[in-house]
Amino acid sequence: MENKQIWFITGASKGLGLSLVKNLLNAGHVVAATSRKLDELVNAAGVSDNFLPLQADVKDETAIADALKSTVEKFGRVDVIVNNAGYGIGGSVEELSDAETRDSFDVNVFGSLNVIRQAMPYLRAQRSGHIINISSIAGITANTGWAIYAATKYALVGMTESLAADVKEFGVKATVVAPGGFRTNFLEPDSIYIGKNPIPEYTAVRATHDRYLKMSGAQAGDPDKAAIAMIELAAMENPPLYLLLGSDAYNRANEKLERLSAEIKQYETLTKSTDF
Repeated sequence: MENKQIWFITGASKGLGLSLVKNLLNAGHVVAATSRKLDELVNAAGVSDNFLPLQADVKDETAIADALKSTVEKFGRVDVIVNNAGYGIGGSVEELSDAETRDSFDVNVFGSLNVIRQAMPYLRAQRSGHIINISSIAGITANTGWAIYAATKYALVGMTESLAADVKEFGVKATVVAPGGFRTNFLEPDSIYIGKNPIPEYTAVRATHDRYLKMSGAQAGDPDKAAIAMIELAAMENPPLYLLLGSDAYNRANEKLERLSAEIKQYETLTKSTDF
């Protein structure tokens, strides 16, 4: 096929990652994908000459380095990096322990940084490439009960903004993708973590978790359509820095923009009062 790309995707054995792998292969692209459980990835995605399944935990930078090296050795280059590995974590700041919080950051944030550090030497050398970091609408506007999850996703947004500017001179592009709710297993027990020490007084947090967990299987977003949108994104000559996925993400982002704009203007006098 013309414009065939070589993709490297983390966390690809389920969810949006798996939908992306399948749609890419169906479209004739080449895919290297990682999972902590290689058998699950192979069973879910199948076997193909254009597919390189790799066992790697994003928390292990050496494993990620080996996975990227294997990708380039097999296919000659890598064009698109997708940092998809991550998981949801529910609980207030007070309820989640240091260990629970740090593990979330290790996967959702530092895992992506491990991939970027190891991918950039290849992308710089070939003077091309596109890094796509999967954040969430929670990384643009946060909800009750998901403080740490939102913090990890906000971190990806801020990092990608600066990354895009940093790597532009090498011909490398960066986009942060912020999906809303998609009909994957994201809200199932194997993909979302709820803190083990809930505090009864946090009634609003409990109510939010109950509402979200009941949404599993009824989310508005189609993961295959999300995959097709990301394939279109990677084909753009001038891709956006931000890409929202889903009408719910679009609506929530615009509500946040309106609130933020109104509040900034409301306190303009106080804000400017601090100047010399």
